[in-house]
Parts: sequence; C-alpha cells; structure tokens
Amino acid sequence: MDITSVIRQRLEELRIAQRDLAVAAEVTESYISQLLAKKKMPPTPDRTDIYHKIAGVLRIPSNELSRLAETERRERLKRKVLDPPLPLFKEFRQLILRKCVAAKKAQVTSIFEREPFGEFERFVTQKLLDIAKRVANEELRDEKWIHRVAGLSQRSYEQTRVSILEFLDTDIFHVSVEDCIAFLDPLIESWDIEFGSFGMEIILNRKLSRDHFKKLEFREAEPGRGLEIEPGLQQLLDDPTLSAGITEDEMKFLKRLRTHGKHPSVLYYYRELQNLRDPLNFLPVSIGDLERESLPSEIRSVVRGNKTQTRHMRPVVTSRKTQI
Repeated sequence: MDITSVIRQRLEELRIAQRDLAVAAEVTESYISQLLAKKKMPPTPDRTDIYHKIAGVLRIPSNELSRLAETERRERLKRKVLDPPLPLFKEFRQLILRKCVAAKKAQVTSIFEREPFGEFERFVTQKLLDIAKRVANEELRDEKWIHRVAGLSQRSYEQTRVSILEFLDTDIFHVSVEDCIAFLDPLIESWDIEFGSFGMEIILNRKLSRDHFKKLEFREAEPGRGLEIEPGLQQLLDDPTLSAGITEDEMKFLKRLRTHGKHPSVLYYYRELQNLRDPLNFLPVSIGDLERESLPSEIRSVVRGNKTQTRHMRPVVTSRKTQI
C-alpha cells in the first residue's frame, strides 16, 4: 500500500475532506489534491513537517507516512534518472543572468549562449540552488519568515509553504517557473564569480537571510594531502609514554594545527597536548573563586602557590644617573 492510498483510506474512514487536511497541514487544497493524484512527488521526510501534521489529523504514526513517502520517492527517482535531462527553461536562465553583477554579465551571457546548459551554466545554477535550499531548509519552520517570503512574492502563506516544500525537492534539471517566482527571485540579489578560481560571492536579501553574504571558494589540493601526519606528531603517537591516554578529539585537534609550512618537533606537539589538557587554560580563575571553594583542590593549591610567590617578591627599584 502506497502513501496516497493510506491517506485516501483514512480520509474516507474519518470522513475528513481534503480541504480540512490542507488546513491542518498548512498547505493549499490544490497541493493535497495533486499529491493524492500522484501528480506531485511526496516531499522528503527529513525536510518537512507535513507528515507529522497529516498523521495527527489521520491518527496514524507519522513515521509510517515518512517510510511510505521515502519508498515512493526512491521508485520515482529511479524512473527520473532514465529520462534525458532538459536544458534550463528561458525564464530561469534570464533570472540567473539578471542577478549576475554588471561587470561579468556580458562574459557570462556569452558562455551560456556558446555552451547551452554546459558545465559552466550547470555549475553556477547548482551553487545558487544549493545556497537557496540551505536558507529554505533553515527557515522552513519559521512562520514569520514564510510570511515575509509570501509578501515579497505576492502569494498566500499556504501557497508559499507549498512552493518551498517543492523547491527543496527540485534539482537543476527540474526547476520550475514557480520556484523562480516564489523563492529564487526574492532571495538572491546578486552573484559574482572569479573565472580563474571559480570562487563565487552571493548576496542574499537581508529580509530573508540571517547571513546575507555567502562566499564559496574552491581550492585545488594534492591527492591524499589531508591524510598526511607531521613527523613530529607521528613521533609523539609512536611513543607510548608521551601519547598515553590520548583521545580521538585530542588527535583531531593536533592534526588540525596549522604550522604554515614548518615542521614542528615532537616537543611542540607534546606541549600543545599538555596545554589542551591543562584546566587552568580554560577556566576563569580568580581569588573569589578560591574563597568560594568552587575549584578542585589541586587547582586551588597551584593558584595559591603562585599568589604566595607573588607576595614575597620585592619590587626592584632601578636608578639611573643623569649626565649633564
């Protein structure tokens, strides 16, 4: 039994209209109708709360609806892979070019026209979609945010929620005009690209994104470079005395240390490990803390010892003769 059959059966058993289900799920009645007619693919379970809302109305476990939805999505995606990809429709390409910074627009347009839906056009489109999806996924459960998007796209709250749910499931081969009007156009203000490195800078609408500036950088790295361990660190790890009790988190910390081309000795890594383990480096120690006995006894003794040494130190007064 698929997800649409289960929903239809429960609607009939409970005598609930599609309109009431749409209200409970905070989507349009048209969306529910198309979903039950299999004209729309069920949304990804981990990106939406619609199955939880529907399950509450139909009195069935939400995880069961999510499981059925995931099964149907896999079957549809298998069939979709066999279909040849279509190029971007005209309106979507125009939107991307319109959002490009003026200084690069002519060059980008030339590349798009010379290689329709080629690697460069797919690359730019995919990165813009990735950024937009990330924002949509973060804000989907914020009603105020959805209302702001609805106002900018001149749509109702329910229509906007439906558009976002569908947008999260789309890819560069199946972006619709609705996706552009409802979300991409109001979200993305401009984008720029560095042709040498393919780094991108994307400016988002401040009203719709907490972080309105996004910068994507792509650096070439030698194969396996990230797996290399500095000789000094390897020497530390090979010595059971120096590396006694080292944890996985400590290992990750030592591997991430940046040495700017230098090759530190085993002593460097041993000191870093001890600094990482020393609680005095991370706890705010004060005399007030000691009086309140809020610190472990061994730490209090160390601090008191330092304080005593400081009290017995006499200031050194230096004199200097002035020559006339």
